[in-house]
Amino acid sequence: MEAPGAALELIAGRARAGAYGPDPAGQRITLAFTTAQAVRHPGRARGYRNEVLSLRLGAAVGSCAVEPGGLPADTLTDCVGGTVAELLDHPLVPVRVAALDAYLMHCRPHTPAHGARPVAVPAGGSLEKSRARARAVAGLLPLGRVRRVLVVGVVNSLLEELRSHGVGYLPCDLKGGTTEWGEPVALDALAGLPDCDAVLASGMTLGNGTLDPLLAHARATGKPLVLFAQTGSAVLPRLLGHGVSGVSAEPYPFFWLDGGPGVLHLYGGPAGGGAR
Repeated sequence: MEAPGAALELIAGRARAGAYGPDPAGQRITLAFTTAQAVRHPGRARGYRNEVLSLRLGAAVGSCAVEPGGLPADTLTDCVGGTVAELLDHPLVPVRVAALDAYLMHCRPHTPAHGARPVAVPAGGSLEKSRARARAVAGLLPLGRVRRVLVVGVVNSLLEELRSHGVGYLPCDLKGGTTEWGEPVALDALAGLPDCDAVLASGMTLGNGTLDPLLAHARATGKPLVLFAQTGSAVLPRLLGHGVSGVSAEPYPFFWLDGGPGVLHLYGGPAGGGAR
């Protein structure tokens, strides 16, 4: 069984104890599915692939990104019909994350009553929508006071947005490689923490077990830690004030699925406000 991160287990423990709503043992997952995509934006030299596991609880959908092709073939069958409580103990961490995310989307949806600030993403092509998201995410950082940002989970539109503000960055990703501008992508995010005064990290860090040391560093130093989350979009706002300073929450369906308008839900950041 994969070991869950401390932050994930903390929030799951609160859910089991009824802190957010009804008993997870009485909430049953009715649908499990995966979404896979490959993209190469116009004018960009490189593309990438994504795969996401999603679980449905009533009208709510919870999600966790996974490595493309990495889920066992029987994962979806394992999840369907299980209770949230059962899936919070599943051997696969992405299943635990998606189940917890679905439960919190059901109990704590992204509404102003729960601390979210909606931001419209206009209709458009994949690159236009990616850039619109990047502007909203970067706005959660105190850009006027930031010298260099550790970016964990490389998204070139986010790097482009930081560049437009004259903010330096250190790109890190478990896949390595280079950025759109030929900059090397570091594999070890923790090694870059001392040289950066803010952290911008993908919600994927929750699903792959790399979030906890970033949280610990942010708590110890007071550095801003902003998360852009398709993975665990309803989970990560629960960490505001506990190392996380801002969250851009993007539940399913994600901006890259179609060209129509969408919405992001912002928490924290310079405008303040926290999840409730």
